Amino acid sequence: MRVLISGSSGLVGSSLLLYLGSKGHEVKTLVRQRSSHPSQIFWNPPESGPAIEALEGVQAVIHLAGEGIASGRWTDFKKHAIRDSRAVGTRLLCDALSRMKRPPKVLASASAIGYYGDRGAEILHEASAPGSGFLPEVCKAWEAATAPAAAKGIRVVNLRFGVILSPKGGALAKMLLPFKMGVGGVLGSGAQYMSWLALDDALGIIAFALDTASLHGPVNAVAPQAVTNAEYTKSLGRVLKRPTIFPMPAFAARLAFGEMADALLLASARVEPAALLSSGYHFQWSDLEGALRHLLNK
Repeated sequence: MRVLISGSSGLVGSSLLLYLGSKGHEVKTLVRQRSSHPSQIFWNPPESGPAIEALEGVQAVIHLAGEGIASGRWTDFKKHAIRDSRAVGTRLLCDALSRMKRPPKVLASASAIGYYGDRGAEILHEASAPGSGFLPEVCKAWEAATAPAAAKGIRVVNLRFGVILSPKGGALAKMLLPFKMGVGGVLGSGAQYMSWLALDDALGIIAFALDTASLHGPVNAVAPQAVTNAEYTKSLGRVLKRPTIFPMPAFAARLAFGEMADALLLASARVEPAALLSSGYHFQWSDLEGALRHLLNK
């Protein structure tokens, strides 16, 4: 299958390139610098989308591009970049796909469980209402931007990713140093739920979304068992054989990270992967501690 990927330099995208290549797929990438390489297609969001003629022949699209939400404080400029890189970038891509003579059969477009906002211990599934605040608004606009592709008859899967765990980047990579030094601990009350996903399953779910014709619309890309921050902290401490006795109170998190602390570190989202389970996806890692031991070779 000829597959197009945006966001191929990110944590998931860079691993996905190798994963799809190993499965025999022909992979093309959307890049933001002009290139003569036949596997690279130029686009420049939010100013311009890809040239339609360059997309011809693509059978599936995986859209992962977006400004990192956990890098730096959320200034007005940063929030504008987060929103536009998702909503505007997705719209530009989907507009181009909708104008193709032979559009791809499927678009797997990233979204996030930030859609649900801070919901405490409420069990959330794909039909649950969106939350309120910055991240839910971004996620709603992000998913809505795929409408031109769906209207063209492309099967659109909006993958609402949870916290993707990998020592190569993201939340786990940032936690490793303090935890290895023995100064890790719970964030805030520790009661907030964290819906996580091993990187191996992130890749597997994307491939499953491409191949499963019955899967469409919002899909929660999370492991079956969400854990509280306290449970996650204990598990990571056990795996690393380090104490976890240095908590970060909520006020300290807010002081250090501003608005981002409430939206990412202290918010609670207990999300279930109902659509994946009913569609027959088999998780490689559904137990957190087992996943951590695998990822960290422990």
